[in-house]
Amino acid sequence: MLSNWVLENLPQLTGKPYTDIIEADGTTSRLFSASTKPERLKWHMDDEDRLIEPLGPNNWQFQFEDQLPVPLNKSIFIKRHQWHRLIKGDGPLMISITKHARAQTNKT
Repeated sequence: MLSNWVLENLPQLTGKPYTDIIEADGTTSRLFSASTKPERLKWHMDDEDRLIEPLGPNNWQFQFEDQLPVPLNKSIFIKRHQWHRLIKGDGPLMISITKHARAQTNKT
């Protein structure tokens, strides 16, 4: 298990507001520390569909573009290239991320 100091300071060293932990089954656990600055949680989109799931109680929120924020207290499916963001809560946030790659088609 990583020490609390590493989990709190690694995001500062990587330039990202989170720390990723790759699980044996291919899923990613992502930790946002309680000290994450809200302005670092930017609107973004991803290149694949993904399912995110909170791994514990929290008061963080999730928001899709053109929608109101919702509590991050259940699984959320995010489509490829869909704009979204997190809104910081009081404590840390740990989520599981399962990426769903799209099938590749070979055109000749």
